[in-house]
Amino acid sequence: MKKDKLFKIYSAIFIGICLVPSICMPFVETDSAEKRKLSEFPSVKTENEELNFEFFDQFDTWFSEHFAFRQQFVNADSRIKSAITMTSPDKNVIIGENGWLYYGDTTDDFLNINTLGNREIKNIAHNLRMIDEYCKNNGAEFIFFSAPNKNSIYPENMPFNYIPANACNNYTLLSAEIAGENFWLDMKSSLLNANASVPLYHKTDTHWNNLGAYAGHTEIMTKLGENPCSAGTQWYTENDRLGDLAQMIYPIEKAKDTQIYNDYEYSYVYNGHFRGLDDLTINTTNENADGELIMFRDSYGEAILPYMAECFNSAEFSRVVPYRLNNIENKTVVLEIVERNLGDLQKYAPLMPAPVADISGISAEIYSGDDVVIKTAEINGYTHIYGVLPDDFFSDDDNNIFVETGGVTYKAFNCFEDKDLDCEGEHSGNGFSLYIPAEKVIDDIKITVVGSNGKAVVSN
Repeated sequence: MKKDKLFKIYSAIFIGICLVPSICMPFVETDSAEKRKLSEFPSVKTENEELNFEFFDQFDTWFSEHFAFRQQFVNADSRIKSAITMTSPDKNVIIGENGWLYYGDTTDDFLNINTLGNREIKNIAHNLRMIDEYCKNNGAEFIFFSAPNKNSIYPENMPFNYIPANACNNYTLLSAEIAGENFWLDMKSSLLNANASVPLYHKTDTHWNNLGAYAGHTEIMTKLGENPCSAGTQWYTENDRLGDLAQMIYPIEKAKDTQIYNDYEYSYVYNGHFRGLDDLTINTTNENADGELIMFRDSYGEAILPYMAECFNSAEFSRVVPYRLNNIENKTVVLEIVERNLGDLQKYAPLMPAPVADISGISAEIYSGDDVVIKTAEINGYTHIYGVLPDDFFSDDDNNIFVETGGVTYKAFNCFEDKDLDCEGEHSGNGFSLYIPAEKVIDDIKITVVGSNGKAVVSN
């Protein structure tokens, strides 16, 4: 009898504890440490006034994101798992040694697995060479670099069971492909040889710190043959950086990481409405400097922005994709992309008029199949022509793709536009993409692929 009573009390306490998050939901505000918008409460009916058969799945998602004390539970779960098993409850965060955290999406690069194919690497090199040629034809200087993943520079604190395969990752493969190009800046080698006395990356954040960004800036300016921005008289540290990785798994702690600053006083100013360094487009001017810069960048460009802005009379920093290359005359053009996203360079063709080509002397085999995908769309004064070709068009991995329409032949970027082709997240080495000024005549479209071995195949 006594056991039954104790069991009922225990059960009541257990159920009561389980109900607390639900009961307190209306009174406890829930936010997200993942920098994303939380889902809204689902509707029983769809926009077409039909029954929403996904209601319960949507409700499950909504509840999992909004129950009371969610952040506290996530924080406690993370601390227990990291202390006992050295594992993370969030797939986006890798818990390393000595308090270091790494971004989960860099795992493949670190382990040298799931790399791009040889054709895809050559496609990226092809696309970068096309950008470089376009810049040269418009009096612009082009520099491309990839910001290294943190574990590429500091692998020693990765978990012991993360053992790289005896292979090359995407950065190494691409670096070998474009090693002789004047536009290529091997930032990974530069940072590995920096011999800095303090880390160049944050321990609990994805990105390089200000000192790492300054090291990158110095490499860029040296390649341009210009002096880097001054670092003032001294560097000093402040514990004021809220690490994005720490915030994901320890959301209530608001633990600060170390940031490094110098005492240099900048003279550049922001133009227009500036909200923060994550704005899609940021424009700056500096009356004490010369030259014009346009820098295409991702989140790694935030820390480097002040140094670059200080060195140019006018500068534009853009996170817009596709890259807007239609106004780069006589400017310095810098393209930065983080190592883990190198594959995106064969996804989205830059917005620029496709170069006209002459392939009249080429004899091509006619492809008679009906599985050639060609699509068009109007965007920003251009006609976007893109698609994907069957393997029969490709005799090797190094190819030039030409698009003929309106009596003119254009050279295409070797890009697989996954989103526009309704294949988001997929990748292929068989895509093509280009932009033609909207005033140009578009009629029947013919595709010709010419391999490095001279063999050519043309659509019927």
